[in-house]
Amino acid sequence: MNIFNLLVAFLLDLWIGDPVGIPHPVVLIGKLITKLENIFYKEYKSNSYKLVTGAILVILVLFITYLSSWFLISIFTLIHPWLGWIINIWLISTTIAVKGLRDAGNKIKTLLTQNNINEARKEVGFIVGRDTYNLTENEIIRATVETIAENIVDAIISPLLFAFLGGAPLAMTYRAVNTLDSMLGYRNEKYLYFGRVAARLDDFFNYFPARLTGFSIVLICILLPEYSGKNSLKILRRDSRKHPSPNSGFSESAVSGALQVRLGGLNYYQGVPSQRPFIGDEVFPLTVETIGKASKIMLFTSAYWVLVLTFFKYVISVR
Repeated sequence: MNIFNLLVAFLLDLWIGDPVGIPHPVVLIGKLITKLENIFYKEYKSNSYKLVTGAILVILVLFITYLSSWFLISIFTLIHPWLGWIINIWLISTTIAVKGLRDAGNKIKTLLTQNNINEARKEVGFIVGRDTYNLTENEIIRATVETIAENIVDAIISPLLFAFLGGAPLAMTYRAVNTLDSMLGYRNEKYLYFGRVAARLDDFFNYFPARLTGFSIVLICILLPEYSGKNSLKILRRDSRKHPSPNSGFSESAVSGALQVRLGGLNYYQGVPSQRPFIGDEVFPLTVETIGKASKIMLFTSAYWVLVLTFFKYVISVR
């Protein structure tokens, strides 16, 4: 049964995604982070205090997440091994977001096709951190393509790799790392020290997955005639390190190169302008169809890694 864990979890996410009404583990992790932040964060304390207490918060969240996942699987396994397997599969499926990303992209694409730009701004606001209330159609498309490209690593390939290495407990721990970074990893006055460990840990966990993902996108786009695999490799090598994040640039540059579009530019965060370096060349303009093409790259890259990891699991199991 263990050989096919990733494949079954991947198919479960594609089929069901995140059902409404069922508490999502990542939401619970977020609530835990908020509670601990309320306990540990003291605005009047020194930077050293904030750095240490931020690190303690990270350790507690990771420990509780791993232990809770392991305990849940163990309890259900004692009841019946099949129940333990089902819980393991379900937990892994909650760490990946193929259906969620695809559905979000399709919804934004549909709204733009209907010229409903106000609703499209609201929808893109659910998947990006930048201000969206004044975005033009072109900027909405860019934001959607960028977040799909970036999340190929964060929301799919990284959790799959950690699930391969340590099952659901390690995959859930990775999602805790990712959630910690999304909630605390800001370079502002409040979180510069308190969230520093969370941000650096996320960079560490995604270091190898980001690079593996970038080159696998190139491979996928070589095999798919509608994309330019050659240009994907060119832009990956040229622009992957331009991104402010040490990891996000790898998938974004590979996708932009494959689509032959330009990403990056001026964003606003809580009203503050942030000029991001340009990634890729503007051979083709960004259109609503670009969103669908980016989603297809995401889907094929995800399926590729599921099959590769399942194959490796099989090879290991027969030895």
